[in-house]
Amino acid sequence: MLEALLKSIADAEVVDALPFLAGAWSGDGPWAERAGPYVRRTVSRAPTALPAEIDQAVADARSYAPQVASLAPAARAAILQRASAAALAHRDQLATLLALELGKPLKDSRIEIERVASTFEVCAAEARRIDGETLPVAGWDTGVGNSAFTYRAPAGVALAITPFNAPANLLAHKLGASFAAGNTTLVKAPPQAPAISAAVVALLLDSGMPYQAVQLLHGGGDVGAALCAATEVDVISFTGSAATGAAVARAAGAKRLALELGGNAATIICEDADIEAAAKAAARTGYSNSGQSCISVQRVYVHRSLYTDFLDAFAAAVDKLVIGDPMDPATDIGSMVDDDAADRVVRWSAEAAELGATVLRGGTRNGATATPTIIAGPPAHASVVAHEVFGALVAVMPYDDFDTVLGECNASRYGLQAGLFTHDIKRIFTAWRRLEVGGLIVNGTSNFRLDHIPFGGVKDSGFGRESPRWLIDDYTVVKTLMLRGLSIWGERHDLTKENQ
Repeated sequence: MLEALLKSIADAEVVDALPFLAGAWSGDGPWAERAGPYVRRTVSRAPTALPAEIDQAVADARSYAPQVASLAPAARAAILQRASAAALAHRDQLATLLALELGKPLKDSRIEIERVASTFEVCAAEARRIDGETLPVAGWDTGVGNSAFTYRAPAGVALAITPFNAPANLLAHKLGASFAAGNTTLVKAPPQAPAISAAVVALLLDSGMPYQAVQLLHGGGDVGAALCAATEVDVISFTGSAATGAAVARAAGAKRLALELGGNAATIICEDADIEAAAKAAARTGYSNSGQSCISVQRVYVHRSLYTDFLDAFAAAVDKLVIGDPMDPATDIGSMVDDDAADRVVRWSAEAAELGATVLRGGTRNGATATPTIIAGPPAHASVVAHEVFGALVAVMPYDDFDTVLGECNASRYGLQAGLFTHDIKRIFTAWRRLEVGGLIVNGTSNFRLDHIPFGGVKDSGFGRESPRWLIDDYTVVKTLMLRGLSIWGERHDLTKENQ
């Protein structure tokens, strides 16, 4: 299948992203087309899963689970390692597909495929590290004469629901970690990126992943809801909006969940910060992938003494960004996922202006391409401050007091990551302790992530952590072995009688 996908990309043909069910690339549902938001033509198409196919897929997954669990960690690791090498070998073709399906600049698409390779490599390493414990059972009187052990066993059937903004790498995280843990996985691909999702699954299968370990289904929210509700599913990993995450939780019922949801990321620039460096970092990370990242720089709070200088430096850095064809290697800003997403940036910019803010740059769009937008001084109740923009827009606001600005950052219902520019260790520890976020990036913006470091949020940003090692905790269950009357610790309570 991978060869056919790559050939279609090379020949500039519409890519057929078939489902992968019960070991076969086939599906009988109605075809749904995906038009590239920049090229304005059909790039890929996929059959939508039928109810009977969903039922069969979850039934097959349950029957496959013991077989996948029996595969030794070393074997899983070797497959993931080969998949890592294959991702690098096909980087340019896969990056082209990303750019076509989503309008993501080629330079960023290449980085995402490189991250896929890195993520598979990390998953391989974590597969080798899965272990258990010898418990200190004899440390308490009631445990004397016994032994107890644990190991982390596969949960069984995992469901991975992936988003459109980083469909290749986030699928690598979810599917790679699930397989490393010894599960069979149902994958529900995003409708906006069916072909790149199929390509990542095909990459793993061509690298030796047994067909019993994965099934791929296409479709919208109804398909996802049916999969979430299936009693055969043991654990669900979902990345997407807070509203959809709540729907996933309702449909799932009493299942284990790892939810990575929305964000409204804040970055604080203190009076001792390097303004030029901070401005360049905010420009680079505020508009990458057209701001379509849950940790994209959205709110920047600058100490009032530096506010004007920062705005000047920030605007100058934004002016240097290249907007255009995602297939041009020089392009920094391609298109958003669709016209509606770009229109949201325009509408919220206009609303902020009506509330007294200044639109320094942007506030316009050309089709699905939103011009990088800078909003200076919006009030706290403006949509660009209060809600998740998920677009090519950064709001910049002055502050006077550090304690107060921490409260302003925490006013959001989201809490994924934050950035802080300062060299004051007291401020660093204070912010780390008080900011209601899952991660704090010091002397960098909120939009920084390493794939082998725990990543996730608090409040409406969800719970659980996405990186392979921490996902494996969610994808496994602790099983305990108790040996009564057999102790490796010793069986005596005292030596009194022998000492008399």
